[in-house]
Amino acid sequence: MEGYIFDWLNMFLRWFHVLAGIAWIGASFYFVWLDLSLEKPSAENEAKGIKGQLSAIHGGGFYEVVKYKLGPQVMPANLHWFKWEAYTTWLTGFSLLAVMYYWGANQYLIDPAKVAFSQWGAIGSSVLFLAVGFAIYELLIKSPLRNSNKGFAAVLFVVLVFSAWLADQLFSDRAAYIHVGALIGSIMAGNVFLGIMPSQRELVRAVNAGETPEARFAELAKLRSTHNNYLTLPLVFIMISNHYPMTYGHEHAWLVLAAIGVITGLIRHFLNLKTQGAGVKPAYLIVALLLTLALAAWMAPKPVATTGNVINSDQALHITHLRCAECHAAQPTSDMFKTPPAGIILEDEAHLLQYKDRMISALQTSYMPLGNITAMTDDERAQLIGWLQAQ
Repeated sequence: MEGYIFDWLNMFLRWFHVLAGIAWIGASFYFVWLDLSLEKPSAENEAKGIKGQLSAIHGGGFYEVVKYKLGPQVMPANLHWFKWEAYTTWLTGFSLLAVMYYWGANQYLIDPAKVAFSQWGAIGSSVLFLAVGFAIYELLIKSPLRNSNKGFAAVLFVVLVFSAWLADQLFSDRAAYIHVGALIGSIMAGNVFLGIMPSQRELVRAVNAGETPEARFAELAKLRSTHNNYLTLPLVFIMISNHYPMTYGHEHAWLVLAAIGVITGLIRHFLNLKTQGAGVKPAYLIVALLLTLALAAWMAPKPVATTGNVINSDQALHITHLRCAECHAAQPTSDMFKTPPAGIILEDEAHLLQYKDRMISALQTSYMPLGNITAMTDDERAQLIGWLQAQ
């Protein structure tokens, strides 16, 4: 019954998290695009204190959007806020982290070959990792460094790369990537909760009080929003990374993630400059493409050295029964699975040959066994790969 409840919670929270994330990221992308696309206001609008305007058509209708320099003279009767998309995304994401990696710590969070954590030791380390990383960002954003876009970006990049390396030393490969994603998501949600929303509440207060809003509040909210804009693409990659063990299963997974951060940053910067109409040339995209090709070549799996002659079918089945069938059986004996993950059963030779290519990839990247909970040895891994490749 525990495995059944686990599956339902996993499914519901993942679905809810994705929906909330779509709403948050969609709104974020739209408002950044809107802000960068504003045109010089007409003389009439400029006299009203309007900074920029935009005309658009969508869904069969025309829209006229304006942005005030600081605020309108009179507060609108209905003012729409955007915050629950961010809060819901973070709440469902942390709940999913708790279900997958805290409840299932022995299977998903702990890698005894790295650190032989107890369940509560691993959970405490996870919480501390996120809390310290978040605190460092808040110290940076409140320091004079925030006035230098390039300087701030460089320091934050170093902090996140170090975080990726540290997570890789502490947690299982899959969990390491997810923790970097959870840290980035916490930073982004914190930007909304601790920066953007308080600034916007101050702007509203000033307008309601008949005061001229202070520009510094608007500037701080925009700065945090811009940071979120650049952090979004690497975060989305991490959200889907568990489908690609060739990335987080790489022996230098933290460097892979750092490279992907650079590539996605270049793409995001190109799109922002293009939206601004800055006449930017596609150099950013070309560099991103070349880096992607170089990364793919560097990550290409190396041949696994086999030990002696290729094993026979019975020996291959013996290894899979010992190391794989706990989960990948018609009736798994693992506490975390009541049905075989992805429907993959590895109980006879026909099944092994059916999933041959997927097994080779999972074994070469050390993705399977998950967290190596069945203690597959390097020799067993090499022998099984050699047998599969010979078929």
